Amino acid sequence: MDWAAMWQWANRILAPARDGLRRFRLTILLGTVLAAGAFYTWWQWTPPAGTGQVVSFEIPQGATTQQIAEILANKGLIRNSFIFRAAALWGGQAGSLQAGTYAIQQGATIPEILDRIRQGKVTVNTVRVTIPEGFTIEQIADTLAKKGLVDRQRFLQEADNGTFDYDFVKEIPRQPDIRHRLEGYLFPDTYEIKPGMSEHEILDMMLKRFGQVVTPELRQRFQANGLSLHQAVTMASLVEREARVAKERPVIAGVMFNRLHQKPPMLLQIDATVQYAVGQKTDLLLKDLEVDSPYNTYKRAGLPPGPIAAPGLDSLQAVASPEKHEYLYYVTKKDGTGEHYFGKTLEEHNRNIALSEQNLKKGN
Repeated sequence: MDWAAMWQWANRILAPARDGLRRFRLTILLGTVLAAGAFYTWWQWTPPAGTGQVVSFEIPQGATTQQIAEILANKGLIRNSFIFRAAALWGGQAGSLQAGTYAIQQGATIPEILDRIRQGKVTVNTVRVTIPEGFTIEQIADTLAKKGLVDRQRFLQEADNGTFDYDFVKEIPRQPDIRHRLEGYLFPDTYEIKPGMSEHEILDMMLKRFGQVVTPELRQRFQANGLSLHQAVTMASLVEREARVAKERPVIAGVMFNRLHQKPPMLLQIDATVQYAVGQKTDLLLKDLEVDSPYNTYKRAGLPPGPIAAPGLDSLQAVASPEKHEYLYYVTKKDGTGEHYFGKTLEEHNRNIALSEQNLKKGN
């Protein structure tokens, strides 16, 4: 008897059964793994067991979704920080979670927690203050003083003379021409301020936010453009006050770079610097352009000694990545759009001024 042939014949007969058994086992294994994964995800999604007490916690200004998730996990409000971050990302809430002091009851679900933080439903022991882009430090002081959060004069004195442990504060030039040392460095944002916080603590909060927004990568781009951080913040403040339309910020930044890099350099002739010099006048007169001030870029070459307002992130990024073009001039269109006409030559600029005046007459 040919045992080898018999063995081959038996294998052919039994092979389908063995393959079917393997497939069945793999199916069972895969199903078990999937079921275990689903159970684990469900388990991590459910709130941790607790007594139902209210838990207070603080989300600092500029906290990332990961940092918020870790705070919640440490407070025992969620089981898994990854699940929370995934839920925030999936729901489109990752970029809209707000800082503040919150009080949330144990047992709240992840969607409930996300919705609470997204809407900024903070506890009543904080005051929400929004500092707009383009505010001067004196306007910031006025805003905070009106809400009873600071003494205006103490706030300005602390801004000019207080000690703050940030490298960018230490790098601010010690020039007597600078009107306010921290001008431009108090980042415009919405802040949750606890009544009773000192002027120093509020200033520190705003400086900390500046340090979070102005990243090392952004600083490297300033440096690549030949600017120190102080020069970049100064230029960004000019862009902030001059630009009214977001898309024009890089264009206006490009005009400033072009004028500074001419041989010989051109005066910047920025109206906003004169407004800062004379006290925020809305309508400048010809005599205002002659004011003797280090901030008057109609009379002084180069950048002013320091920022003239608090620039937002868009203006800072415009200085980091200015648009490359040949424009040397711009003038407002005066047509209600807030946009500008841009010109490469003085002749073209004069034509744009005429167009601007025509738009103004039409509007009237």
